[in-house]
Amino acid sequence: MHMIMLVIDDPDLLDEVIQAWRSAGVTGATILESMGAYRRETGHVRGRYLFGMPALAETAGRAQYTLFAIVPDQNIAELTLQATEEIIGDLAQPDTGVFAAWELSMAKGVPDNTERRGAGE
Repeated sequence: MHMIMLVIDDPDLLDEVIQAWRSAGVTGATILESMGAYRRETGHVRGRYLFGMPALAETAGRAQYTLFAIVPDQNIAELTLQATEEIIGDLAQPDTGVFAAWELSMAKGVPDNTERRGAGE
């Protein structure tokens, strides 16, 4: 199994990226609203509070999203990267995003992706 992570700079592309991931074989993902250290350091954010906090988009002018997913193997991770770049463009370009994948030595609570794929798709 592999963990994949994507930081997507343009939040308007989120739904399209999620659909592309599904087509590549990703059966589920966790999505977090996130902020890069550069935006924080350059003063684009004034601060947040635990309760009643405004969305990052309100404080930073534009939110980022970080997606995490566990996929069965490196092949699916590579297909996911290709699908991502078909939507976002070359991630080596600035202001696009960051993709990473790494092998997991252990994971618990992850459904067998082949069973889910056959049942729901």
